[in-house]
Amino acid sequence: MNGQEYSRRVLVVRLSALGDVAILQPVLKQRAGANPDVLFLMAGSPRLASLFRGVANVQYIPTEKRQKPRELYRQLSSLKPDVVADMHHVLRTIGVDWMFRLRGVRVHSIKKRGSRGLATWRRYDRVFDRCGLRGKVSEGEYWKVKGAAGGVLTVGVAPFAQHKGKIWPLEKMEQLVSMLSERGYKVLLFGSADEAKVLEPWAGKYAGVESLAGRFGFEEELERIATLDVMVSMDSANMHFASCVGVPVVSIWGATHPCRGFYGWKQDPSWAVQREMDCRPCSKYGNKPCRKGDYPCLKGIEPIEVMDRIAEVLSGES
Repeated sequence: MNGQEYSRRVLVVRLSALGDVAILQPVLKQRAGANPDVLFLMAGSPRLASLFRGVANVQYIPTEKRQKPRELYRQLSSLKPDVVADMHHVLRTIGVDWMFRLRGVRVHSIKKRGSRGLATWRRYDRVFDRCGLRGKVSEGEYWKVKGAAGGVLTVGVAPFAQHKGKIWPLEKMEQLVSMLSERGYKVLLFGSADEAKVLEPWAGKYAGVESLAGRFGFEEELERIATLDVMVSMDSANMHFASCVGVPVVSIWGATHPCRGFYGWKQDPSWAVQREMDCRPCSKYGNKPCRKGDYPCLKGIEPIEVMDRIAEVLSGES
C-alpha cells in the first residue's frame, strides 16, 4: 500500500460467483471513497483482481476457491482485520466467520433470507452499514451511451450463460447479429474459448463482426467491454462486468427475472427484454428444468424486439 496509517481494517469476503463479485465492485468503491481512513481488504477470485484496481484504500486478496474453512481462515486472519463483512455467507465462509468471532473479531454477514426482490447491491450496502461505515450508497442516474468519435457505434454480444434457462436460442441470437451487421454497427462477440467454435463462424459470415471469444485474459476483455456503446447479454456475469465500466446493457431474460435482485448496477429496467408469463421466474438462478419443457419464455422473444430495444438505447429514447 502507500504507507498510510488506517483507522480500521475491513475484510470483505465474496469468493464467487463472478457476477456477484462484479455487483459488489461499485458498492465497495463508493464506500472506500467515503471512508478514506479505512483499509478495505477484498478477498475474492484471483481472476477478478483488475475489477478493484485504482482505489488507494482497497487491497485485493486473491483467494483460491477450493480452500477449506481452516485454510481460508489462516490466510484471512493474517490480514488482521478489525471487522469482517461476509458478502458470501455459504457454509465455508460461515465456518470462517465462526473462527473470527471466537477470537473477538466482529463479523457482519449478508442476509439472504427475508430479502427477496431486494437488489443484491443494496444487500451488500446494508452489510457495510452494520460495519459502521460512512457513505450509504445510492444508485444515481442510469448509464448512458458514450458515443463513438468516428460515428460507428459498437455493440457487444455475449450469448451465453451458466444455465440453459438463461440462454436465448442461438439461432435467434445469430439473426440479431445479422441485423446489427446490416445496420452498420461494429459487433464484438464475447465468450469463452469453448464458445469460440459457435461465435467465430458468425464473425466470418457477417460484415463488421469480430469474435473475441477465448482470445484475451479477463483484464484485457474488460478493457474491450469498456469501449462498447451497448452490451447485449443474458442474465450473466457479462451484464455485471459491463455495469462495472459504465456501459448500458440490453439484457435478455428467461427462467430468471430482474425482480429477484440480480439486475445490473445502474441499468434502466426498461432495457430488459422479457416475456411476462405466469410461470416466471421459475428459478432464482436459472438452473431448474422448464416445467413446460421448451423454455417458451426465451423462445417467444424475437430478434426484432431486441434490435428495437438496442436502437432505443443507442438513440437515447428509452
